Parts: sequence; C-alpha cells; structure tokens
Amino acid sequence: MEPQEPHKPQESREPQESRVPGEPQEQRVPREPHGTITVARALGLPALRRGLPEVVAGQELLERPVRWVHAGEVPHIAALLKGGELLLTTGLGVGSRPAEQRAFVRRLAERGIAALVVELGARFRTLPGPVVDTARSCGLPLVQLHREVPFVTVTEEIHTEIVHAHYALLRQADVVHRQATEVLLRGGGVPEILCHFAAFAANPVFLETPDGHLLYAAGPGGTPPAGAADPLQVWEGLRARRAAERPEPPAGSVMVDIPGGGPGPGSVRARLTVLPVAGPLGPVHKIAAERTADLLAVVLLRTRQEEELAARGRGDFLTDLAEGRVEPSDAPAQARVLGFRPGADGPLLPVVMRLEEDPRPLAGGGESWAALAHALQEELAAVGVPVLLGVRLPEGRVPLLAGLRGATERGATERGAVAERIAAALRAGVERAWPDRAGARPPVVIAGLAVGWDAAGTELRHAAEAANAARGLTDRDWYDVRSLDVDLLLWRLREHGDLAAFVDRVIGPLLTHDRTARPPLVPTLETYLRHAGRKAETARALHLNRQTLYDRLARISRLLGSDLEDPQTVLALGVALQARRHVR
Repeated sequence: MEPQEPHKPQESREPQESRVPGEPQEQRVPREPHGTITVARALGLPALRRGLPEVVAGQELLERPVRWVHAGEVPHIAALLKGGELLLTTGLGVGSRPAEQRAFVRRLAERGIAALVVELGARFRTLPGPVVDTARSCGLPLVQLHREVPFVTVTEEIHTEIVHAHYALLRQADVVHRQATEVLLRGGGVPEILCHFAAFAANPVFLETPDGHLLYAAGPGGTPPAGAADPLQVWEGLRARRAAERPEPPAGSVMVDIPGGGPGPGSVRARLTVLPVAGPLGPVHKIAAERTADLLAVVLLRTRQEEELAARGRGDFLTDLAEGRVEPSDAPAQARVLGFRPGADGPLLPVVMRLEEDPRPLAGGGESWAALAHALQEELAAVGVPVLLGVRLPEGRVPLLAGLRGATERGATERGAVAERIAAALRAGVERAWPDRAGARPPVVIAGLAVGWDAAGTELRHAAEAANAARGLTDRDWYDVRSLDVDLLLWRLREHGDLAAFVDRVIGPLLTHDRTARPPLVPTLETYLRHAGRKAETARALHLNRQTLYDRLARISRLLGSDLEDPQTVLALGVALQARRHVR
C-alpha cells in the first residue's frame, strides 16, 4: 500500500486522547487499570503511533479494555469476532454504499469490539460520513491512521502488552494469595482471611451460604470515609434487592463459589461476594477472589466452621456496637441481618461470658471454637427468648443480646429469670463442647441492665469490663453488673501504683502472715466481713466454735493494729480485700 499524503499538517494529527494530563510531552502512554490494556494505551504504543492515529469518534470511550487484536478486510468480519477486539482494516470490506457502511459499523458495535482502526490510503483518503456518524451514534471508538503501518507489527506489539499485563495481574493475585496463606499459617482463620481480602479489594466482602444466608461480613478496615456504609448495611441492601426478585448482584460485582468437595448440591459450600461500593472491581479482583475461595474451601472443610464463622461475625457486630462503631439508630437493622428479631417494644438484656483461662490451649484451637458455637446455640434455643450470640476469640469472650418480652423496669423480675436461664445454658454449652475443661474454673457470666438500643452498646461494654474485673470470682452462677461496681473501679485502677500501696498498707501484715503461718487468717476476715461482723453466723460459716473465732479475730486485730468494730476500718478492709485480686 502506498502511503497517502495527509491532508492536514502532521502535528495536528497527534492523538491528543493518548496523552495523560500532567505528564511531559514525550510520555504520552496513558495509564490504565492494572491487568488490562486499553484502547488509549494501544494508540500510545510505537507501532500505532507511527501511523499518526486520529480519533474521530468515541473519544470518551478510549479506556475500553482490549482483549485481542484482529486484522481483516471481509464485509462480514463481525461474525468472526467475539468482542473486546481492536480491529485493524484498510476499509476494503466496509462497502461503497452508505447503507453498507452503516451496517458494517453497526454490526461491529453490536459485537462489542473495543475499537475500529482504519488505515487511510488503500480504500479511503478520509473516512466516509456514514461510517463516522454510525460509530458516534453506536458508541464505538473509531480511529483513522494517516500513515501506513505493518499490521503484523501492531498485532505483535499489542499482544505482547496484553500478555505482560495479564502476567502482572496474575503476579498481583499471587501476592494476595501468598499473604492470605501467611495469615492462615500465623493462626488466623476465615475472618482474618476475609478482612485481608477486603482490604485488598477496598470494598466490602461477604461470605454466604449457597441459599443466601450471611456467614461473615468484612469491610476494608481503617477509618471509613465520610458517608461510607457499614458492611452489614450494604448486605441489607443486597438482601432487599434479592427480595425484590432481582437475584443478580449489582453490575461490576464479583461472586465466586467455594467448593465443598461433594457432588450435586453439596458441591458448593459457600459463596464469596465482593460488591463495588467504594470503588470499581477489576480482573485482578476476580482472580484474587478465585484463589482466596480455594484457600477458604480448605479451611471450611473442618467440622462446623460455618457456625463458628457466623458466631464470630455476630461477635464482631456486638463488639463494634459496644465500642461505639455502630450507631444505635443503625443497630436494629444490622442485627436483623444477623438473624436477631426481638419484640418491637421489649428491652434488651446484654450478657457477657468470659472464660477464666485462655481457652485455646485447653480446647484445641479453631475447630473446638466451632464446637462451642454450635453447643451454645443449641443450649440457648431452649431459653425461650430471642438471642443474638457472638464469640470473640482474641479475648476468650462470648457476648450476647437477649430480647425481653415487655417493657420492664431496671432489675425487673423477668431480667433475673432470663439471666439465670442464659447463664445455665452458657455453662452447659461450655461443658458439652469442651469436656476436657473438667476441673478448670467455670466461666464468669455477667448480666447487664435491661435497656433499649440507644444504651445497648454502653451496657455491653460495661458488662464486658465487669467480666474482666470478675476474674477469680466463682461463688455465683451469674453476676448482676451492679454488684461488681466496686470491683470494676478497682480493676480500672489496677495499673496505678497507689492501689498496690493501699492494699499493702491496709492488709499487708495479714498477707505476710498467711504466706508463712497456718491457719491462714484472710479467709476468716473475708467471711467475717461478708456476714457484716455477726460472729455467730461467721463461726457457723467457717465451722468453728466461737472461742476459736474470737482468738482468730483478736490475732487479726493485733497484726493490723485495727479495731474490727470501727465502720471506717471495716470499709477499708473490705476494699483492700477486693483490690487484692487486681494487684497480684
């Protein structure tokens, strides 16, 4: 083909669309989404730049991805294409009549090609008006080349770029997969893997059952931008969309099935869904999601992992509520997403169970947490009120919210009865799931006050702190949070040196005595104070005769230099004995 002399000065034909604002004149190769090559990028490569490309239609569509490059001259070439191609032609197959030219371009647009590039000279000195007008109306990028270029060189160069881009995409997906594997090897589980993937995708990530029930929701992490929706709110919107008979996710979403290892319906264990809420999702996110799904499939093969995962998701929500990361006005809707539907007018009862020792060495890791979540859920089903149960592995803590039936006063009868049933169910669940804990200290169960959603987070946090302060207390099946106010105050002062000095000053000689002499006297003093100084009741509780008790009380008085009948002395002794647990 003889090159045609362009009818405009050469510098006017530089494709302005291939420049990146702010870059120097010599750097005109545009940026594109990672893992793709766009039409603009292709036009900026040397092979096409030598043809002096001029964009005559679809200038706003140059960020379209190019899947492949094809060269051809037949009139019905659209039938040979699959979509996403950059088509190179000299125009011999375009046709000579306007109707043929319009049909040629329209068929290419319907096929979904990335762009049409026509080399001027062999067939046209300038592109016909019907070709340009149809490309504009159909939204098809149309480029004319003012100089002859070897199409084979263009094809080789663009295909090399496509391969390199795809390799870079695979390499980034490999990095994400390797990092997720490291999370797993460091002791993390499904929630940690999902949080890692959500941070990479910069969008909310959901794990759901095949029939659409939420197992876990993870956000990108960090401080969300103003107006950003909570992952559970996003899930509620997706659930509402499905309820409106639109089962497909929003455009641009990524959904990957997690295999279950069995044939038929059991072949899908769960589904990983990523929604483009904060930003678009690209091919790299799809590949990374597929590799993450393979990793999740291995983790989920262990027994009842889905139950543990759902319980951890609920535990994260309850913790976020307690720490003020969930607005009280948003909490009821998010709780409904997690399956909690208390009565419209009834108050909520926050309860926290804390295991006395670190449960993981005793329970054998994540699989036993799954067994615990399963056992607790079964035991709580018999309590007779709606319950939202969560687990918090890092703290060895089980928070929950129970829905009471009627509007009750603080400390009403129903609160105590429900708290008692919940405490019994929690302890029974621990015994069932972890029989090897026999002989260990029983868990501490704290019941907060009956409140509405506006105060549920504050009361949950109060109960959780009280559970920390109640370590070592095992004389009751459950504790009213109000009975631990002094312990909680002392626990908050545990790092302050004055608290240890106070204990040493008030009961130090007694503690020194008990380390070297028998019988110990601290239990006698504790029992005496617990019975408000009534000696007869104290003697009966200690199984002592009165004279022996009198002798012990006299020894305590001499050691401490205190009058055990003085009210201020009794107050100081009681506080010091309680503080002793927090300064050991």
